[in-house]
Amino acid sequence: MTTAKRTKMLATIVFIVTGAVTMLVSPKARAQQSSFGGVVEEPFAVVLKRDKEAKPRVMAEHQRLLEARYDLSRRVDPNVTMTRGKPIPVGPTARLKGVTWEQLGKMSPDQIKEKGVFPYLPLPHVSHPVGGMIFPQAEVKALPRLERFDMDFDLPEQFLPEFPPAIFLTTRPDLGDVSKGQTVTIDNFYELFNGILNPKQLDGLRLLVTQFPQQQFNATADRKTEKPEGMRGVACFDCHVNGHTSGAAHLVGDIRPQENRRRIETPSLRGINIQRLLGSQRALRSVEDFTEFEQRAAYFDGDPVLATKKGLSILERGSQVHNMAEFQELLDFPPAPKLNLYGRLDRTKATESEIRGEDLFFGKANCAICHTAPYYTDNLMHDLKVERFFKPRMEGGMMVTAQGPIKTFPLRGIKESPPYLHDGRLLTLEDTVEFFNLILQLDLAAQEKTDLVAFLRVL
Repeated sequence: MTTAKRTKMLATIVFIVTGAVTMLVSPKARAQQSSFGGVVEEPFAVVLKRDKEAKPRVMAEHQRLLEARYDLSRRVDPNVTMTRGKPIPVGPTARLKGVTWEQLGKMSPDQIKEKGVFPYLPLPHVSHPVGGMIFPQAEVKALPRLERFDMDFDLPEQFLPEFPPAIFLTTRPDLGDVSKGQTVTIDNFYELFNGILNPKQLDGLRLLVTQFPQQQFNATADRKTEKPEGMRGVACFDCHVNGHTSGAAHLVGDIRPQENRRRIETPSLRGINIQRLLGSQRALRSVEDFTEFEQRAAYFDGDPVLATKKGLSILERGSQVHNMAEFQELLDFPPAPKLNLYGRLDRTKATESEIRGEDLFFGKANCAICHTAPYYTDNLMHDLKVERFFKPRMEGGMMVTAQGPIKTFPLRGIKESPPYLHDGRLLTLEDTVEFFNLILQLDLAAQEKTDLVAFLRVL
């Protein structure tokens, strides 16, 4: 057979197959053919109905996973509160399997792995195969446009930052909380900050509270928001509420395939002026890079094709991105009255437990190797090699495996930012101490753990 005949036969086969596929598509579906690459999309009504019907099952399955890992009952310390009065959660919350914390602390990584008793596995997304931005219920109640019809946020309110959080500015420490207890939005940013910020900073804040299209919140038929206002997208300050965090979560955009992507809990923007690495695992080198990356890539799961389809907003680097970064660099940590100018304890104001905790932090516990005063970060990335403690497997639709380096988060104001670690798997400061006691093989006594938590609370 000649080359010309083979080419003609192949073309005929392609035509027949293409025609057959087209015949199989229902008239209703054909009416929803996309402008992008001739792809046939499901009508929005079909997606909405299916996802709403599946939602109870999705939430129940994830709740079972959480309940198997954690004690989610409400335990708080009313004597230790965040800036606006919310009591901090108390742990540890992780459920142990046939061992005590003391026994676990004396086991080697290989023994823990072999027995399958590591209590702090990576945390999957509510629906890991789907992913996307999810917002806590307190925030959705205040901003209904952030509600998804396919899933709800998973962690109970007591394990999240207070909503809305306070705002402190490096330029105006005399004003205290400049948010006046309000969630800063496009509707009130001007009245709250006019006269406090210069025009460039005010414009940067305007852009930070402006909605832009995002993967799940946009006008396309595969969106996950039913409300029309949600179709306009999300704002930077929807996740980073008041320049801090609401505990909103997402999946990291630069990893494939889907099951290997990692849940990321929104980090605080407080003190971003002293940070030299931004993004939990991305190592972005400037606030401008971080701001532009979030809009161009993270909003659309790292897929520029989807960004084009759903409504990418290109921000001008020299003015808009710069102005947004200029405001973010004003966001300060909350006051820490027990710390001196060097970020260390003023021991005339500290309790005995806090003093012992500081000694442990800078001594036996090795915390200060990475979390150096005064801001308690070394501005580096570190690989904790947590995979030493468990066997790789699928759980909750996620591949539980090695996760690589993460940045050293600043610990200033840490009591106001639960949950902890890059994916929020550590629900309390007590969980955090237990985690690092295992990871660093410190063999801390119960009282030493209590003292470390006491010190962390005053940072």
